[in-house]
Amino acid sequence: MNFDFRESAKKNILVVAHRGAAAGNIPCNTIPAYEAALRQGADMIEIDVDMSRDGKLYIFHPGMERQHLYYLDRIKKMNSEDIDRLRYLNYDCVYTQFPLNTLDEVLETFKGRCYINVDKFWMHPKEIHDAIVRHGMEDQIVVKSSFDEKVLKTMEEICPELQYMPVVSGTHPYHELLMKSSINYLGAEVIFTKDDAEVASPEFIEMMHKDNKLIWVNAIIYNYKEQLTAGHSDDTSICANPDDGWGWLARRGFDIIQTDWTGMMIDYLKEKGLYYKK
Repeated sequence: MNFDFRESAKKNILVVAHRGAAAGNIPCNTIPAYEAALRQGADMIEIDVDMSRDGKLYIFHPGMERQHLYYLDRIKKMNSEDIDRLRYLNYDCVYTQFPLNTLDEVLETFKGRCYINVDKFWMHPKEIHDAIVRHGMEDQIVVKSSFDEKVLKTMEEICPELQYMPVVSGTHPYHELLMKSSINYLGAEVIFTKDDAEVASPEFIEMMHKDNKLIWVNAIIYNYKEQLTAGHSDDTSICANPDDGWGWLARRGFDIIQTDWTGMMIDYLKEKGLYYKK
């Protein structure tokens, strides 16, 4: 399978499964959750990465030890041999049979199968970059972070070939700088609280597409009081009207949508003729 984000985005909206498709006894950020997401039709999986005290990379959302493991210590303070004995909780807070997967395990399992967003990349950029290169998966991977001069310097020095998206809110003042940089600038993840925000405007979307850049938006909700796309969310799509949620984002012209409801969103987009672009 050939991987080219821009060419794929010309064919259909790229649907990202946030931490996989977790439910019941299948915890998020595990290989089974990612497999479930692909079975539901996801184009991309989003993975979180943390590092043990002895330098081993694991798939885990930093700071979520209590919620997902009922463990009070932090992964980063533990040795890998102790981490390997941990097991995830399911949605009823009962321990499952599922351990924490390593980054190497996940990369090898999904090599050649789907696009992957490596979140929390900026915490260990060199080590994660080295793992991606070791598996030969540069074309499948996109990394994101908030943006500043330190991020730009790190990307230029350590991993200029990795496909990168800054996370911007309201406006995108770094576009021209990134266009002139030596890094592999793929596009931007945009956050907006109002429909008329610059990064949600047809003019901005047209400008980004003219410059051959992709735009990522989030239907997911971390906190309902802090909307990432002005209420055009998973919650709106499921609890109210999907035309005002997923439909609005698709019709606006965004290229990549991240969701916690992969199968339902894809079914809706296909039913409304919004998924395919050709």
